[in-house]
Amino acid sequence: MDLDALFSPAGPFARVIPEYRPRPQQLAMTRAIGEALQRRARLVAEAGTGTGKTLAYLAPAMLFGGKVIISTGTKALQDQLFYRDIPAVREALARPVAIALLKGRANYVCPYHLERALSEARLPSREEALQLQAIARYAAVTDSGDRMACREVPEDAPVWAWATSTRDNCLGGDCPHHRNCFVLKARKRALEADIVVVNHHLFFADVWLKDEGAGELLPASNAVIFDEAHQLPATASLFFGETVTTGMLLDLCRDTRVEAALKAADFADLPQAALELETAARQTRLALGTGPVRLPAAVVLQRADFRVTMDTLTQRLARLDALLESQAERAEELARLHVRCRDAAGRLERWLTPPAGAAEQGGDRVRWLEAAVHSVLFHATPLNAGERFARRIEDDARAWIFTSATLSVRGDFSHYLHEIGLIEAETAVWDSPFDYAAQAMLYVPEGMPDPNLPGYTEAVVAAAWPLLRAARGGAFLLFTSLRAMNEAHRLLAARMEATGERLPLLLQGEKSRTELLAQFRALGNAVLLGSQSFWEGVDVAGEALSLVIIDRLPFQPPDDPVLAARVDALKRAGRNPFADHQLPHAVISLKQGAGRLIRRESDRGVLAICDPRLVDRPYGRRIWQALPPMRRSRKLDEAVAFLRTGPDAPAAA
Repeated sequence: MDLDALFSPAGPFARVIPEYRPRPQQLAMTRAIGEALQRRARLVAEAGTGTGKTLAYLAPAMLFGGKVIISTGTKALQDQLFYRDIPAVREALARPVAIALLKGRANYVCPYHLERALSEARLPSREEALQLQAIARYAAVTDSGDRMACREVPEDAPVWAWATSTRDNCLGGDCPHHRNCFVLKARKRALEADIVVVNHHLFFADVWLKDEGAGELLPASNAVIFDEAHQLPATASLFFGETVTTGMLLDLCRDTRVEAALKAADFADLPQAALELETAARQTRLALGTGPVRLPAAVVLQRADFRVTMDTLTQRLARLDALLESQAERAEELARLHVRCRDAAGRLERWLTPPAGAAEQGGDRVRWLEAAVHSVLFHATPLNAGERFARRIEDDARAWIFTSATLSVRGDFSHYLHEIGLIEAETAVWDSPFDYAAQAMLYVPEGMPDPNLPGYTEAVVAAAWPLLRAARGGAFLLFTSLRAMNEAHRLLAARMEATGERLPLLLQGEKSRTELLAQFRALGNAVLLGSQSFWEGVDVAGEALSLVIIDRLPFQPPDDPVLAARVDALKRAGRNPFADHQLPHAVISLKQGAGRLIRRESDRGVLAICDPRLVDRPYGRRIWQALPPMRRSRKLDEAVAFLRTGPDAPAAA
């Protein structure tokens, strides 16, 4: 097919895709990906915001002729590809391409567990009981069983745990609802499709299963395309490591009580042991205080009180394990619970008493824990997941395409290639087609204190206030920590109360990200405060967003246990941890946050980075030069004028 005609102003894409505009960068990227697919090459491709990378890889994927797996960073992007982007490209190309959407099993209603929950579950509230009934109504009419399509019940509602399955509690071929399993139906469609859309978590779950010799989730293919590929190193670390959580233990206790009532009603010790383990799991979270915590195992286990808590947890887990073993022959469900319990106990024991090779002994893993809102996660994280990923695809003859808007530092891919283990991959960069010099200003406020000093967030809010007034809302305030985000929200609310100038304030966590973004777009003059969830994957075009304020450069906290271990490993290898890891990691993260501002050719606005290190430190120049080529200023009146009067505002000297 003639690509020049395909991408021309009067071509098929222009007729089918709303607001389509020919872009030379997009056409060049399409050609490069098409060639890489034909040669079965490994290509790492950075495409600046506005390039149209989705179309640039979908067109050659459909023209390729082989089976292609497309992996995305989020389930929301999966749905966008499957329901909107791919059908549009398929229509434009007039190709009979079969497509399938495949997610992890926890995203699908499980008829078996739903039926049991409806008849046996003792739900904690009337609301959850009504939600379970809504899920049952949805399950009766849906073809996909995808929980995101169940509009009556929020995707993150706790009741879903009763209506879905996990790898641990799935009955497999023994399930009485095997023929009606939504997971199996989705996998069957994936086997028959030409293009299968998955997410990074499912892709690596498939890799993990193959490594463990436990089968596979994904069909064979001729090519794999990773969109939002900058997320792959973090996802790989998760799956190539090992984690056990108190949430997993609570699920185990819940399932044990249900099965004990059905299959071992005469054995009162079993539900009692489950109740005691549940109490110990909750006490483990309480022992770490109320706020978020990330600590190395070696540090937290030195605390005598926490060690006592862990002893209680392991003892009660061992007791439940012994009781489940004694009852395992009574029912297949009890036997499966015993396997789950034994696996959790083994993971926890390895975390408490690591084998040779843990990072504390100079090895390749670091043990640490994370206290979330309601649970504790015990992690053993590999320091270089890229090596394992590289081994996994070493002899794989498929084409591998990795694309994102943020993979390099001024065209240097060395940091990303090391993280993902693809030292020999081909690389390419296409700059954004946007006219950043006319559309955007990078503003760094004068007189900001050091970000590590007390009162820094108060200074950020003071610097942000005149910009918010000039923009009349329509702003994202992005923070590197939840603590700073919540403090800024309180300070802004107080300032609005004192001045009488009100703008709608939206805060991450008050509603789901989807609901907050819908509200932000609808209001048109809102101020949204967000943390990591809003740094990437968020697309707000038009006048609803004309100001993005970032509180500080997104360096990882120096006391982060994984970072500390990686720094030590890099030092032992004779490398410079700051130049080789911390700085490029911060640049790529900052590029993601900055990318929220300009999403269309007609957008314009100010990117304010409050951190004085951007101009005061020698490395600051390397950071801002990696950002899009916006006009730059340190003068408040110039930033205000740009927001108020448009492109004729005076340029910085």
